[in-house]
Amino acid sequence: MDRFDDSPEQALAFHRAGKGAALATVVETWGSAPRRTGAMLAVSGEGDLVGSVSGGCVEGAVVTEAIEAIGDGRSRVLTFGVSDDDAFAVGLACGGTIRILVEPVGGAVGMPVALLEALCAARGAREKAAYVVDTESWSRSLGDPGAYEARFRADRSGFEEDGRTFVAIHNPPLRLICVGAVHIAQALLPMARIAGYDPVVIDPRPAFAAEHRFPGEDIREAYPDEVLADLGLDSRTALVLLTHDPKIDDAALKQALASECFYIGALGSTRTHAKRVTRMEAAGHSEGAIGRIHGPIGLDIGAAGPAEIAVSILAEMTKVLRQA
Repeated sequence: MDRFDDSPEQALAFHRAGKGAALATVVETWGSAPRRTGAMLAVSGEGDLVGSVSGGCVEGAVVTEAIEAIGDGRSRVLTFGVSDDDAFAVGLACGGTIRILVEPVGGAVGMPVALLEALCAARGAREKAAYVVDTESWSRSLGDPGAYEARFRADRSGFEEDGRTFVAIHNPPLRLICVGAVHIAQALLPMARIAGYDPVVIDPRPAFAAEHRFPGEDIREAYPDEVLADLGLDSRTALVLLTHDPKIDDAALKQALASECFYIGALGSTRTHAKRVTRMEAAGHSEGAIGRIHGPIGLDIGAAGPAEIAVSILAEMTKVLRQA
């Protein structure tokens, strides 16, 4: 998926509220399609909508089909051509073609409620999940994540080689844990949120970890070692260290080096980073583990000032994520 959304959870809520529900998922695209494969839209029998499968090009037709699917309990695969004019209206240079899977929740040939509940539980626990559906027999399952590891790494849903088995990849949402509520963090958090991350900022210093400096963000006024165990450092997490203070940064760094987080970046000059490496060696971390640290942090784009440094950090995070 290109961005974590709560369409499955909303579809389950619609069903439990007695409204009826269907999930629409982009399963294939050609040309300049508005949304990536795996994008989802939840529809209730009363016409409530959450999510998007086309940015507006074909939503109306999909909703009509979804309500019909809720009524007859049968899944279907739809194919739409998006005209150049419609594509231009949603910001694309030219049109394309998209195929959309529409599945009612429950029903004779719909998504089993228990399977949707299991999918939502996995997503809520930040566990990888592969939802597998045979578009001919309409058999469904939650696949073994290990069997689809390449898809998880690429964050890519799609059909298997048989052309009938669609695999919807549900990765946990990307998360940014930022240690140090400094000026760079003030620029980085909103940028990261736009890019699809759930940000958290940690700083034990009250003057820095103030709500007015990060309105609406998740702020933890504590030392990193007091909160990282609860947050967890998994393979969808980026850790950014910005304080320059070993008393704050090092505790987080040690936990990160023993974790699966996909990105570890630390602010500071080459000399500062060399001292950091020496401290991590003394703490018993291997050369390979220490080599995971991106320091000095960010791509070398000649950044000057907090906002440009934040751009360089987010760019480096993206490069590491997409080239893994």
